[in-house]
Amino acid sequence: MIKRKALGRGLSALIPDAEDTEKEAPKSGEYFQCPVDAIEPNPMQPRQNFEDAAIEELAGSIREKGVITPILVSKNRDGYQLIAGERRWRAAQRAGLETVPVVVKETTPIESLELALIENIHRRDLNPIEEAQAYQRWLENSNTTQETLAQRVGKDRSTITNLLRLLSLPIDVQKDVIDGNLTMGHARVLAGLKTPGEQKSFRDIIIKGELSVRQTENLIKKAATKKPVKKEKGEDEYYIDTLADGLKRALGTKVEIKRQGKKGQINIFFNSDEELERLLEHLS
Repeated sequence: MIKRKALGRGLSALIPDAEDTEKEAPKSGEYFQCPVDAIEPNPMQPRQNFEDAAIEELAGSIREKGVITPILVSKNRDGYQLIAGERRWRAAQRAGLETVPVVVKETTPIESLELALIENIHRRDLNPIEEAQAYQRWLENSNTTQETLAQRVGKDRSTITNLLRLLSLPIDVQKDVIDGNLTMGHARVLAGLKTPGEQKSFRDIIIKGELSVRQTENLIKKAATKKPVKKEKGEDEYYIDTLADGLKRALGTKVEIKRQGKKGQINIFFNSDEELERLLEHLS
């Protein structure tokens, strides 16, 4: 039996070199061919989103070459539960395999989460929200501090803290991060806003205007320095300000956009005849 911990060094450290042992009673650390229908998913699995196209591509490779890297499982009452390798297990099912190579490891639920999380981090398979949710579950189900957690997964504590802050975002904003509509950088900036209303409004502006993280930061800074008004600006007003800023940068002069209902006007300012001629030439 393997005594040393293998976390952070990949699954190869958990796979012994010994030949297959008896299938009737596999012990921790043993390798054998397991029926795919005897394995169930791990409810603590950090990864929640599996792209169908990627699974199909892997299934094609498995049909040709088989499952090369064994799946890590733990024994439960009815069979086996996945620890790491769910994507391979799903692809093997789609490829029509009846059995897959597995390695059995005795673990606690939090150890299963730790192993699955580390494998996904090493493969960079998790989106920021999935990673944050996994860290949150880890902290809730153990006595681990953020500092210790950071050491276990090989990350800076500030990285862990910033990821956990993303879970304070509204659910629909989190979904935009999961779907790739917002980057981790965008999400971090939005998490710094005070209210869900602000977070959603700026989220809409970012997506509609295809703003970079730097542009988003500048827009939020500008909004924060404006004098407070009784009525909080809506999404359209922030969007109009963004358009005005874009015209100002493009024309090199002050621009105002005033809107009343569906109508409005654009005011372009100039300080000399020469500047007026330059603007007319630019606009033509």
